[in-house]
Amino acid sequence: MQQTQMKIEARTSTGKGISRKLRAAGRIPGVVYGRGMEPVPVSLEPKALSAAIAGEGGINNLITLQGGGSLDQTVVIVADIQIDPLKGNAEHVDLHRVNMNEKVRVTVPVLLKGSANGVKEGGLLDFAHHTLHIECLPGGIPENIEVDITELKIGHSIHVQELSLPVGVKCLENPKTQVVGVLGKQAEEGEASETPAAEA
Repeated sequence: MQQTQMKIEARTSTGKGISRKLRAAGRIPGVVYGRGMEPVPVSLEPKALSAAIAGEGGINNLITLQGGGSLDQTVVIVADIQIDPLKGNAEHVDLHRVNMNEKVRVTVPVLLKGSANGVKEGGLLDFAHHTLHIECLPGGIPENIEVDITELKIGHSIHVQELSLPVGVKCLENPKTQVVGVLGKQAEEGEASETPAAEA
């Protein structure tokens, strides 16, 4: 998993009014929390957040905080980003402190490899699950879960229980959940209808 750094500033004042002032000043309010610690309110620059979650790992990147007093050199992952639905700007960010020796639960994207034989035969690819919920140590978070669909034929599918996961990674989805499959051809128009019964 990619590791990045991000500068933050600790803040002592909280509340909606303070958050509005921070956004007006071009900063994002946030909070750092984790097991065995009191939540610490912080603020950061939008560019710093964007840089920290850039790359294939995205919000699952391990981020080492810089600044923030006692939070300096703390390793976190982004737990949640609240986005303004109109402007598209980040309004608030939750940062979860991680222990490199304790497992975390994150969502990772599914990456399809190859071209399904069933699609080449006229079938339709049914990509049902674009992401999977997994559990693993922070240092073992994969950027994605690769699924080879080359041998997938019409009417066949690949389920969670059939996935080849990296060592130390456990998928939390139902084992019988379909990840990807190939739907059969639709019946062609003009097919012969059933033969009518002979007249008495």
